[in-house]
Amino acid sequence: MLQIFYDSQDFFLLKELEKLGPKKGVISQSVKDVIQSLVDDDLVSKDKIGTSVYFWSLPSCAGNQLRNVYRKLEDDLQSSKKRLAELVEQCEALKKGREESDEREEALGELKAIEQKYNELKSILSQDEMGQYADNDPAAFEEMKKSIEVAHAAANRWTDNIFTLRQWCGNNFPQAKEQLEHLYNEVGITDDFDYLELAPIVPQGPVGDHILEGNP
Repeated sequence: MLQIFYDSQDFFLLKELEKLGPKKGVISQSVKDVIQSLVDDDLVSKDKIGTSVYFWSLPSCAGNQLRNVYRKLEDDLQSSKKRLAELVEQCEALKKGREESDEREEALGELKAIEQKYNELKSILSQDEMGQYADNDPAAFEEMKKSIEVAHAAANRWTDNIFTLRQWCGNNFPQAKEQLEHLYNEVGITDDFDYLELAPIVPQGPVGDHILEGNP
């Protein structure tokens, strides 16, 4: 259909185009839709003169349109390249301080050991286990209590470090908020992540009696 305009460089009514379309392999019933599509893409111009609507298109107009599209695509490409470079830079910045090292592995191992010890002690201090533990020596109970407090303090110290690091990342990389939130969720730092609360440890049965009465 564009070739019809380019060859003649003339103005056409829709009825005229519907007659010329089949000569270019476009059935007359589709000419109207094809022309409207070309108008929407700014490849064909139209104007109403009196009661008639005329269509026209010059090769120079199409060339200008394609050059404009090309420039827009070039600008989009450059913007995308710039954004990619920024994201790569942010990614590299986030990797700093998280490199694999013996110190980091040791710290992670210590944290894992503390968590395991905490879970073991928490299990021992369940209601059923406390019933079995009631007849044990009060000194052992006090030692266990101290161990729980040490584990609790260590766990919350790591939690405090995580919150400090999270705040630092938020202040220094505000533009990477979504990427950071995704990273936090991946490593288990979700909305319900918080300090551990240590419930009061109250001995039951004979152990409690011994401690309250001051017996050895």
